[in-house]
Amino acid sequence: MRQPSRILIALVVLAGLLPALAHATPATLRVDLQHGGDAHGEHYALERVVVEPLPWAGNPERPIDDSNRGVNLFEVFDAASGKLLYSRGYSTVFGEWRTTEQAASQPRSFQESLRFPMPDQPVRLRVSARDAGNRFAPVWETTVDPKALDIERVARPAPATPIAIHRSGPSPQKVDLLLLGDGYAADELDKFEADARRLVVHLFTVSPFKERAGDFNVWALTVPVPVSGITRPSTDTHRASALGVRYDIFGSERYALTLDNRAWRELAQYAPYDVVQILFNSETYGGGGIFGQFSTVAADNDWANYLFVHEFGHHFAGLADEYYTSPVAYAAAATTRIEPWEPNVTALLDPARLKWQASPATPLPTPWPKAGFEAFQRENQARRAKLREQRRPESEMSALFSAEQRHVEALFDGKPHAHAIGAFEGANYEATGYYRPQLQCLMFTRSEAFCHVCQDGIEAIIDLYSRGATP
Repeated sequence: MRQPSRILIALVVLAGLLPALAHATPATLRVDLQHGGDAHGEHYALERVVVEPLPWAGNPERPIDDSNRGVNLFEVFDAASGKLLYSRGYSTVFGEWRTTEQAASQPRSFQESLRFPMPDQPVRLRVSARDAGNRFAPVWETTVDPKALDIERVARPAPATPIAIHRSGPSPQKVDLLLLGDGYAADELDKFEADARRLVVHLFTVSPFKERAGDFNVWALTVPVPVSGITRPSTDTHRASALGVRYDIFGSERYALTLDNRAWRELAQYAPYDVVQILFNSETYGGGGIFGQFSTVAADNDWANYLFVHEFGHHFAGLADEYYTSPVAYAAAATTRIEPWEPNVTALLDPARLKWQASPATPLPTPWPKAGFEAFQRENQARRAKLREQRRPESEMSALFSAEQRHVEALFDGKPHAHAIGAFEGANYEATGYYRPQLQCLMFTRSEAFCHVCQDGIEAIIDLYSRGATP
């Protein structure tokens, strides 16, 4: 009797959401793709076109994305006139995978989705990717006719009830953040809601989210799994999953993503959303973030607050990782540097034209205790690897991270340029050749605040999706 009652409640809640979205007259159109290839090339294939259950919840005043973020860009043109109707930059799981060793010898494909307001007439959908100079170049296009007979229009009952965690106003005027849950059993649904509320409270203590909380709505949605937890192949742990989230993505023990785009999209469509963060029910340190797709966080980890905000920074604003001493699954960058598109890292190709405003009289590059930091991190990473190899309790890993952060803060305390905006070498997984804006940042270590450049980068995306806080 439990499931039918939940479906009935979900339908009632969805009916309640519709008045708030009533003035967003277009429906939501989702184009599902297969994106495949290898390290040497890529290809696309249309899988299906779906009309989602809820009206379009996006900001009608900012249909065109001028942020220049992401590895890819999709654009929707009126097929008859050629007028640009909608665009968004984004990145993909495929884009990350193709930099791994596997991609050098084995082709693979991944699911992706592009969402935009339902057009009145046929449109031309074009996908572009960064070329060798980091400029967008077209790589695939197709025509979508909103009246086509093969568009899926079935209105299925909602499988669960969306929970309003934080409401600030009508969805078209706000950033709609949807928190999906994975790995929560039927008797843990209250725990999922508690996890969601706890992490959202923390998000809005961190600038600039703190100051811009009135520009956000936050929803939470999950369906139960048979057994609590998610898959972690490196420890021979396997769980039936609602959304496909698992550890050990691309061989990195802490990297947790879902490769099942359809699973999470099919659930997410029952709540308004611009961005999605998946909370998975695990205490083991881990998470991940793909710009314009989704981010994930281990909700029970001692560092969940940090992970939630850090990974959301990747997904929401396209912020680059500024750390470079932790092992990652990606191959090293090419020796010929080009200026990254991410707002918080630079190749410093022309110090006289830094991509952000440096503090007065700050030297470029900016000196910092780099040698001492790297020496400590080499030892610390060895200790970290040993803890995982020996499968020590997660509390020991948490203690290691705490000790690491205390050491780093003491190392940086009182140093020249400690609070300046400059160009500090070491970022983007590289010890040399890439530079970050400030000595400390939430994208560099497990600190509690974003640097000023990251804050500006986040605010630009808040402005893209919202129309300002409700008075």
